[in-house]
Amino acid sequence: MNQFAVSEDQVARFQVDGYLIVRSLFEPSEMDGLLSYARADQDLLGQSHVKTDATGGETRLTVRNDLDETSLYTAIVRSQRVAGTMQALLGDEVYHYHHKMMLKQPKTGGAWEWHQDYGYWYENGCLYPDMGSCMLAVDQATQANGCLQVLRGTHRLGRVNHVKIGQQTGADPQRVDAAVARHELVYCEMSPGDAVFFHSNLLHRSDQNVSDYPRWSLICCYNTRHNDPIITGGRHPNYAPLEIWPDQQVSKAIQAVSAAR
Repeated sequence: MNQFAVSEDQVARFQVDGYLIVRSLFEPSEMDGLLSYARADQDLLGQSHVKTDATGGETRLTVRNDLDETSLYTAIVRSQRVAGTMQALLGDEVYHYHHKMMLKQPKTGGAWEWHQDYGYWYENGCLYPDMGSCMLAVDQATQANGCLQVLRGTHRLGRVNHVKIGQQTGADPQRVDAAVARHELVYCEMSPGDAVFFHSNLLHRSDQNVSDYPRWSLICCYNTRHNDPIITGGRHPNYAPLEIWPDQQVSKAIQAVSAAR
């Protein structure tokens, strides 16, 4: 089991760049267990939503607001490696906002337009952009299969207006063009078990999957306690304390799932 503790230097880098890539946050055996669990999740595809990009490419994602205490997803969301790191990066107690599996299939997986997560979450009543996500690579993520792209440092732009682009909602293209001209484009290529933590105001996107290989990823999203939405009963939950579990709970959850099959 990997034991990761974010350093002060990494926190400082996150504040400058708006993202932090952590290699081997989870072991290959843990990702094998997660992949097997997700592929056997009968509700995953049934509950998924299809989003088309500007050229008609389709990407599926399944969003869940609740934490099932017997779920492997919950063990990862609650893990010290993920939730504890996010608390250090955002500088406050965090709670589970939602989590989602991104299902980008071979040859058919569509692109995601440039956007900020806070561009959406602002509409849910969150006053501050003091929120973040951890994208965990379940499959290998490469440029060929549409890995995450970020514009380094764009979390300091503030919230950008978002408009309809295809069936997606993306950041104002004029602002995006200006940001692309001024900020470094980074392709977040990752191996299974690698993770990227990123600020809710960071501009990010991904290309279509033109490869023969899938790109599945688990994205754990968090809000800070002081940023409890001013809207109750919104799309995602209001503040509730998040119990953070020891990292070994992930392997225990994998063992429990395997024993139940």
